[in-house]
Parts: sequence; structure tokens; C-alpha cells
Amino acid sequence: MRCPFCSIDNDRVIDSRASQDGYAIRRRRECLSCERRYTTYERLAQGAIKVVKRDGVREPFSHDKILQGLRKACWKRPLSDDTIHGIATAVEGEVYAAFETEVDSAQIGKLVMESLAQVDQVAYVRFASVYRRFKNAQAFVDEIQPMLNENIDPDDV
Repeated sequence: MRCPFCSIDNDRVIDSRASQDGYAIRRRRECLSCERRYTTYERLAQGAIKVVKRDGVREPFSHDKILQGLRKACWKRPLSDDTIHGIATAVEGEVYAAFETEVDSAQIGKLVMESLAQVDQVAYVRFASVYRRFKNAQAFVDEIQPMLNENIDPDDV
């Protein structure tokens, strides 16, 4: 593994442990050249599921793309990296369990939104605003109205 700081391929593993509900191994490494530490994750290589995009283009499923979208939605939110990685891993697990060769990007977006709705409403709204491509403010209000209705305290009415 090349060091992300000095690019030398000379490191040692300091710590290894199961991560993301046992679907990955987290390794803490130390570069023997620059002595800086970094973390890597190792996951089982899955079969190649293709994601069918809105325009019909097919591309390989990518855990990293889910993670990237989650990080954008969770930016400056009180969610740990472990929580974000856990959501991405759970979505990936559901995709591989439910689909064999192809999955619509809409299905993946729905799984991510369901997970975000359970952990952080602001991150959910951020993800939904990009994923759903709202045409106007009313469409945005319609999306979050069920969430707002759940949070209304009867004493406040």
C-alpha cells in the first residue's frame, strides 16, 4: 500500500479490526518512511452489478460514489465517519442482496434516503434535493411535509 503522504510503498499494519458490521476490515497503518499514520478499509470484492442511470447509461456499481454522495449530504452534520461508512456499506449490502446484474440508480437513491431519514433529517433533505431534482419550492415542501407532520407536537398546535 502506497503512503498517501509520501507515496512510498513501505508500511506496517499497526491495528486490524472488523468494521462496518463485519463487511470490512479497518487497518491502521504507519509509513516506515515518513512515519505518518493512515487508515485503509478492505472489503470483499463483489460481482459486477451495473447501475442503470436516468439517461439509460450503465456503469459499474461503486461503493465510493455512494460514500461521496453521503459525505456531501452530511457535510457539517454531527455524523461520524463510521456512521457514514456504515450507511454506505448497508446500502451496498442491500443492493447485492436484492439485485443480481442491474439496478436502477433510483433504487439506490431510495435506499440511501431511507437510511438518512433515520439518522439525520437535514442530511436527508440535502440528499433528496439533489436526488429528486426538485423543479420548484412546492415540490421541495411536498417532499419534507411527511417528516414535518411526524415532528409536530400536539401541545404546539
